[in-house]
Amino acid sequence: MRMNPFCVRTGFLLNALLILAALALSGCGNNDRSDGYGNFEATEIVVSSEASGKLIRYDVDDGVRLDKGQVAAVVDTTQLALDRRQLRAQLKALLEQKPSVVAEANVYRQQRRNVQRDIDRYTKLHSEGAVSAKTLENVQDQARVIDQQISAVDSKIPTIDSQAKAMRAQIGRLDDQITKAVVRNPAKGVVLAKYAEPGEVVTFGKPLYRIANTGTMYLRVWISETQLSQVKIGQKVEVLLDEEKAASKRLTGRVTWISSKAEFTPKIIQTREDRVNMVYAVKVLVENPDGVLKIGMPGEIRFIAKDGK
Repeated sequence: MRMNPFCVRTGFLLNALLILAALALSGCGNNDRSDGYGNFEATEIVVSSEASGKLIRYDVDDGVRLDKGQVAAVVDTTQLALDRRQLRAQLKALLEQKPSVVAEANVYRQQRRNVQRDIDRYTKLHSEGAVSAKTLENVQDQARVIDQQISAVDSKIPTIDSQAKAMRAQIGRLDDQITKAVVRNPAKGVVLAKYAEPGEVVTFGKPLYRIANTGTMYLRVWISETQLSQVKIGQKVEVLLDEEKAASKRLTGRVTWISSKAEFTPKIIQTREDRVNMVYAVKVLVENPDGVLKIGMPGEIRFIAKDGK
């Protein structure tokens, strides 16, 4: 049976149109997919004790929110305070010696001036033959003795100043230790774990608790090598979260880090090309003032086109 040429051409055109429509629909479906998938992380800080002693205050518990600068713990500083009081008393007593030393030096200097007048007078009398050389030598010997006494007394002042400086340094060190005995929270966030209990004796460097700064979160996603050209440091991206429906909540994030080396695709991560074996990690900074984002929560990103669409 012979086919009508018109029908053949019409069938060919219909098939071509169906193929193009399928490709178009396929392309639209791919555009609806996210460019990267991952989980949210937060900057975690382990807060440790900078003093040794008994915890007399410990306002920390799992899940508690702490503000930056808030007092989280206090280590007993009774012994440090007593040592500081003792040093301050010693410093006061030491400095009280200085006026008496200065006064003693002034007495010797006055004696030296009196002896100098005698030396001048006896020198003149000796030149006139009125006094003997022995008398003049005795007066000169007195002057030398007084000079040595003045030198000995004057040397006490630098010693006092040096000792006072050392004591002030010790007092400053104790002040610093007492200040550091008050543990202030370094960043606003949520306590993830506590490592001590009230009344426990802690040592310098002992971890007290671990806190996460949840004010800003990082979404770590993985992208394929073909997507690297689409992402740059500082670039804004769209961040999608799951609410009532998958990827129904949208936020804006900023790329802060791109891995310089590829790694194998994590099992829990999907990529735009499911068969990609090697991917690159990317960190996206997302503001979290309302605490909506949680550590470990899944998230997705989409690259924002230059025209904003």
